[in-house]
Amino acid sequence: MSIDDATRHREKMEKRKAVQDAEVAEKTIEKGLLIVNTGPGKGKTTAGLGLVLRALGHGWRVGVVQFIKGAWDTGEKHALKAFGDRVAWHTLGEGFTWETQDKARDIAAAEQAWAKAIELMDDPTIGLVLLDELNIALRYDYLPIGDVVAAFQARRPGLHVIVTGRNAKPALIEAADLVTEMGSVKHHFAAGVKAQVGIEF
Repeated sequence: MSIDDATRHREKMEKRKAVQDAEVAEKTIEKGLLIVNTGPGKGKTTAGLGLVLRALGHGWRVGVVQFIKGAWDTGEKHALKAFGDRVAWHTLGEGFTWETQDKARDIAAAEQAWAKAIELMDDPTIGLVLLDELNIALRYDYLPIGDVVAAFQARRPGLHVIVTGRNAKPALIEAADLVTEMGSVKHHFAAGVKAQVGIEF
């Protein structure tokens, strides 16, 4: 790289930094966020667990409620046991809806999981709650969307809540502070590759 190229690059980056610093300085609000990870692509729960790990790294207590996945023996559940009582983990789903084939049972399980979610959200020692696959329970109307959104809006000001699952309802998207839609470009499952330890669970 020539001296002129290096100088131009440095000047360009100095201007970019000034713009970036000014934009960051304008952001002054600090609040608990309602985060929604949705869409047909893989990675919604994984992204939520990444934030759980980040929060734990800062010394927080976190809560996790799994609404649908049932008693899967997951790597993340085993890994998070190392944090002891700093992680309140509750797997309360009965499994995927096509496995249970019992709507009344699915509704009862969703109601139990939601009661636990409310309990965790009300616990002042918990800074972040992950509600895994809640969107599936809402999609099938196992819980009233209006009640769920109202509970999120009434939560403690500093509490972060993450909701995962496909097909997030419009009312939840409207209430959320951050919504990420995971797109599906290519998935190994379509090529006949089964769910694998360490990747899917």
